Amino acid sequence: MLQPPSSKALVPFVSVENMMRLVHHIGVERMLVELADEIEADFRRWEIFDKTPRVGSHSRDGVIELMPTSDGEVYSFKYVNGHPKNLTRGLQTVTAFGLLADVATGYPVLLTEMTLLTALRTAATSAMAARHLAPKGARTMAIIGNGAQSEFQALAMKAVLGITHIRLYDIDSRATEKACRNLTGSGLHLTPCRSAESAIEGADIITTSTADKQYATILTDNMIGAGVHINAIGGDCPGKTELHPGILERADTFVEYPPQTWVEGEIQQMPKTYPITELWKVVTGDAEGRRDERQITLFDSVGFAIEDFSALRYVRAHVAGTDLFQWLDIIADPDDSRDLFGMLLRAKP
Repeated sequence: MLQPPSSKALVPFVSVENMMRLVHHIGVERMLVELADEIEADFRRWEIFDKTPRVGSHSRDGVIELMPTSDGEVYSFKYVNGHPKNLTRGLQTVTAFGLLADVATGYPVLLTEMTLLTALRTAATSAMAARHLAPKGARTMAIIGNGAQSEFQALAMKAVLGITHIRLYDIDSRATEKACRNLTGSGLHLTPCRSAESAIEGADIITTSTADKQYATILTDNMIGAGVHINAIGGDCPGKTELHPGILERADTFVEYPPQTWVEGEIQQMPKTYPITELWKVVTGDAEGRRDERQITLFDSVGFAIEDFSALRYVRAHVAGTDLFQWLDIIADPDDSRDLFGMLLRAKP
């Protein structure tokens, strides 16, 4: 438990600096494994959560969203944006922060940065899904789109699945160089590639993680052979896709929360009669995941609030007893709960 140092209603806050320190304190790969396990545990109790598609404010430049959920005891939300044009301005395409609150009192119990944490939980979710959907013994992954998410995806698949070889491609070769540089020393065998076609040669898992807000065809139908697992994480808003519809027609597709994925995921290209399976049902054993070695599986991931909930609770548990947070005075604390004005007078000069 995080107990404030006085009777004041203080809230623990994890800054970007402290989140970085926390990740290194735990270890990047260990944290990815533990996050994958936390997320899977919450998928097993999926039915108890409040669920709603994220609330989005869309513009021609991007989107700003709120992602809320609750298990009846703890409430969480994340504020997150997606602005692909930010790259040209030297800004992040995605930034985020999140909050946990006690349902019984409504009081917040954690406020934290979530730009880094979202990258970690997204990679952990991908690896958790691949644990159920990827071919057994998978050792090679192709990553198409080598931006901010790529290193996290590579390390999560290494730590959770035992991936040993990463094949990398981006239309901007500097992004691939960056990813190779950051992953040097990770124990992964890295192969920079000059095309998406060459990157997917011999890959058991193909991850697409591009940023452009447009209908795009990162993978064409003739590029995908039998037996692969596709981890599609770049399509995450209306009008933004990465896969040719022909791939979806041949694949078994797994999603997080259908009302959100139909609007934002790869399946927005398909008729509403298109068959999909909710991933939580695979996790609980209520639905089949990978059946055979020739099956093409697709995780059409757009990110869902329950994954953020898992990550926030994980952070709260792991900063307890450390100096990796600070206390914020953001809750009014009148001596008499009915006397808010009296509290104001305490500050009168």
